[in-house]
Amino acid sequence: MAFDGFTMAALTKELSDKLMDGRLQKIAQPEPDELLLTIKNNRTNYRLVLSASPSLPLIYLTNESKTSPLTAPNFCMLLRKHLSGAKITAITQLCGLERVLKIEMENLNELGDLVRKALVIEIMGKHSNIIFLDESGKIIDSIKHVSSLVSSVREVLPGRDYFLPNTKEKHNPFVLTTEQWMQEVVSQPVSVAKGLCNYFTGFSYTMAQEISYRSRIDGDAPFSSLNGNQLSCLLNTLKDLLSAVKNGDFTPEIVFDGKEPVEFSAFSLTMYETLEHRDSDFMSSTVETFYGEKEIIQRIRQKSMDLRKNVTTLLERNRKKLFLQQKQLKDTEKRDRYKVYGELINTYGYQLTPEDTSLTCMNYYDNTEITIPVDNTLSPTENANKYFTRYNKLKRTFEAVSIQVRETNELIEHLETILTALDIARQEEDLVLIKQELIDSGYMRSHGRNGKKGGKAMPKSKPLHYISSDGYDIYVGKNNYQNDHLTFKVATGNDWWFHAKQAPGSHVIVKCNNEEPPVTTFEEAASLAAFYSKNKNADKVEIDYLQKKNVKKPNGSKPGFVVYYTNYSMMASPDISHITEVE
Repeated sequence: MAFDGFTMAALTKELSDKLMDGRLQKIAQPEPDELLLTIKNNRTNYRLVLSASPSLPLIYLTNESKTSPLTAPNFCMLLRKHLSGAKITAITQLCGLERVLKIEMENLNELGDLVRKALVIEIMGKHSNIIFLDESGKIIDSIKHVSSLVSSVREVLPGRDYFLPNTKEKHNPFVLTTEQWMQEVVSQPVSVAKGLCNYFTGFSYTMAQEISYRSRIDGDAPFSSLNGNQLSCLLNTLKDLLSAVKNGDFTPEIVFDGKEPVEFSAFSLTMYETLEHRDSDFMSSTVETFYGEKEIIQRIRQKSMDLRKNVTTLLERNRKKLFLQQKQLKDTEKRDRYKVYGELINTYGYQLTPEDTSLTCMNYYDNTEITIPVDNTLSPTENANKYFTRYNKLKRTFEAVSIQVRETNELIEHLETILTALDIARQEEDLVLIKQELIDSGYMRSHGRNGKKGGKAMPKSKPLHYISSDGYDIYVGKNNYQNDHLTFKVATGNDWWFHAKQAPGSHVIVKCNNEEPPVTTFEEAASLAAFYSKNKNADKVEIDYLQKKNVKKPNGSKPGFVVYYTNYSMMASPDISHITEVE
């Protein structure tokens, strides 16, 4: 979700409540486009992050500290000169819901005179900036310089007058009149959500959709399709939301889909009915948590990309190999025919004359007449031996290729389990174990000595832990090494073992303590096995389950591979939203 004007409004109120009349104690610039201000107010130190990063511009209060460079950048040194010990006198959001925050401060200069300065933080995507202003509104300096060569609209350079750029001629929603609503807003030939974003400053597409949803209107429907009552309801919903902004009645929350954050907002996103909503008391913690969780997930995905690419390449290569092997195997199907030809020539070859190019005789295997091509330059015995030679060659080929097909199939199945493990991975430790499995299996070269004597110890990666509705512990392996450990180290003979039928997936163990778990626990364990499998997107997944004592691991088999001969089966839904996970 975009860092929109509603988020900025909630942050402005929070910062005003906590930082007003506070003193600027420290100024650091940990990144080229980021400031970390330490402000003391009411005997409490607050850390304020101001980031003008083109990829992720943010403003929020944090408890975390950041390492600064040994030599402070010029912009940081300038701020320290002018603002050290400065008192914060005002924190405002400019131009209604514009994503621009102004922090006004006053301080004594070298002559002891009271002077007023301001920091303006513009959250505008790749054009984000932090600008330092004097009392008259002229630019003293900025964290990013923008010359006329870069922008013909506005220069951001020392000595220039500061003004807000014209954001596509958008309007301040707080001064909206009924005439503007009817004549300009709803007359746009676009959808409702797009029209709200186009006309008003600070509106994200998500918030526009939320306003539509609260008005019981399809946000993707055009304005022209709405009747008078719907337009009136939409306007009232918009005014109610703007009134909440004015009154500071914010309800920050993050919407999660499982473990992954989907959206965040300064107000409740009621349109996500089926997803988990986590409320927060402060907008800063909402922003920090959302992007922190996002960063972890993105970092895991980024680090898994190389592994996924290697595994996918190996899978494609081996699937092509399997296709060629199966084609070669199909060519050997005629081997038995050559054996019959040779035997029949040995039996009926006396009928051949030197001019014959074929032998027609009775096939005593099926009592049908058969015609066999022969070479009239060879004797019957030589013709028979020729066919026996072909038969033996194809027989050897069949035996060798059959082994190759089986090995290639096993390799493909193993690679598919690794691909599924990459989908399940949540932590960097999980990826390290998966990479180690690829190295141990000979799919990748080792560039270090991880896991070897004298090298770094392998990181500990715990399996997923759930509690069933009946109070039974359920463990889920996240990769093949964990699957083996769970099944043959953690589980005891009478514990129950679950796995998706004929599909890559996790081993799921129910610790039953020599008891017979209720049916609900069986169903929940089966749902976990379905969710953590390749078939998780299916409506129903067939699950095999049996007691662990009946699960065996063949000698020399690959990690995660097991066999069993007696099992029960059930169909399970991959929905695990009702199952409690233990951190």
